[in-house]
Amino acid sequence: MRVIAGTHRGRLLIAPEGRGTRPMLGRVREAVFHRLEPWLPGGRVLDLFAGTGSLGIEALSRGAAFARFVERGEPARLALGQNLASFGLEAKSEVLAADALSETAAAPGPWDVILFDPPYPLLDAFDGRRDLVAVVERLVLGPLAPDGVFVFHAPMGKLRAREFPAGLEVAQKTYGTTDIWFLGRSEA
Repeated sequence: MRVIAGTHRGRLLIAPEGRGTRPMLGRVREAVFHRLEPWLPGGRVLDLFAGTGSLGIEALSRGAAFARFVERGEPARLALGQNLASFGLEAKSEVLAADALSETAAAPGPWDVILFDPPYPLLDAFDGRRDLVAVVERLVLGPLAPDGVFVFHAPMGKLRAREFPAGLEVAQKTYGTTDIWFLGRSEA
């Protein structure tokens, strides 16, 4: 997997062995970041369930001023640290070994962009989806900047717009077998 655009375009990202991480496909990343262009220059980015950091590093490569990476898994976190070091991005980033769903993961904010790429099994059961949607609401109405954008990566068809509460502006795009949900505050 490579960085698609910006100052680190074409650079190869290190990933741990095995199937413990599931990176977003390059063509999907390209489409998502094309849409995020207005928020990136000088922006603050929160990458939850960061894995090897491909999303947050893409944001930094495209001009974000700072990115916090939240990853609980040690193998992915080690690869993430190697990626940040090899690209010289340690001063513009922070790696937090924590549960991405915890309140401390996003504190204090505000974040211009929140990237949310949970493991697919969390979306398989209704209760899991309901819990994730509650976290999304807390993040969008809390530490996300009033005019910021929240990006939720999910398998196609796992979520419906009606599952998100009123008060959130919701837009969805499908890329192959992937749904990308763009959320914000409806008053923004």
